[in-house]
Amino acid sequence: MTALERRVNMAAVFIPFAVTAVAVALLWGGDWLGWSDVAVFVLMYLVSGLGVTVGFHRMLTHRAFQTHAFTRYAFAYMGMLSVQGPVIDWVADHRKHHAHTDTEGDPHSPHVGEDGSAMGTLKGLWHAHTAWLWRTHGQARARKYAKDLVEDRGMRILNRKFPLIVGASLAIPAVLGGLLSWSLMGALTGLIWGGFVRIFLQHHVTWSVNSVCHFFGKRRFDVEDHSTNVFWLAIPSFGESWHHNHHAFPRSAAHGLKWYEIDPSQMVIGLMKKLGLAWDVVVITPERQAQKLIGAEKPAKKAKPAEEEKVAEPVA
Repeated sequence: MTALERRVNMAAVFIPFAVTAVAVALLWGGDWLGWSDVAVFVLMYLVSGLGVTVGFHRMLTHRAFQTHAFTRYAFAYMGMLSVQGPVIDWVADHRKHHAHTDTEGDPHSPHVGEDGSAMGTLKGLWHAHTAWLWRTHGQARARKYAKDLVEDRGMRILNRKFPLIVGASLAIPAVLGGLLSWSLMGALTGLIWGGFVRIFLQHHVTWSVNSVCHFFGKRRFDVEDHSTNVFWLAIPSFGESWHHNHHAFPRSAAHGLKWYEIDPSQMVIGLMKKLGLAWDVVVITPERQAQKLIGAEKPAKKAKPAEEEKVAEPVA
């Protein structure tokens, strides 16, 4: 990572935090939060959040379903509105995370290199949640871990346009806020709440899957990593916090595998399937889930089924 990339990543972390702190302080006086701001915040959170969970993660990283090229590009654009990095870098980092989960080489494990002491635990959680962004972020070799996207001309173009998409991520809520309120004040508050505050909250919800969901929570499947399910993050993360389920069955389109495990991203994928926008959706049967429960009797060793395969691409 170059010094410039490190500074840019640090700015992407701390500027939304600073604006959010100011926005919260402004709530104590004046008209700094109105109905138009709430509407813009919710719209931008849904669009960019589902761009990450349905697009970056389940569709592009794990190929949990197939869709048209236009839909792939649309979700890639939506995901980059979250300001979590260019699409190819995001996918490469996440595939590397699955290839080396909680072992040396994992870009954002809270467990690697720590001694188990209280201070070591805090350092590990800090690294997994935020500090990895100026240490190991974007360092996974794209040709190895995201070869399919590197060879896709449309994805390469979108990847290069990331700085412009970051600008759009701030400009769109400002324009929407101005139009809904028909005022410059509405444009400013739209920028604050639908832009910076939304980016801040979305960042920390996503990063909590890296940190919290590898440290605190519940487990029921026989997997070798430290992934956990965290119920209270399910709705803000659009189902990504059923992270232990996901590590047990990486290619599953659904991360919530029980009726009570709310998974909004799977609901969107189900709607896309009904509309003909998604097909070949990977489903894990109850029987397959039962075979992988902790303490379940293990069948005779055989080749891994497709839903368990690692998704890292071979070296070109």
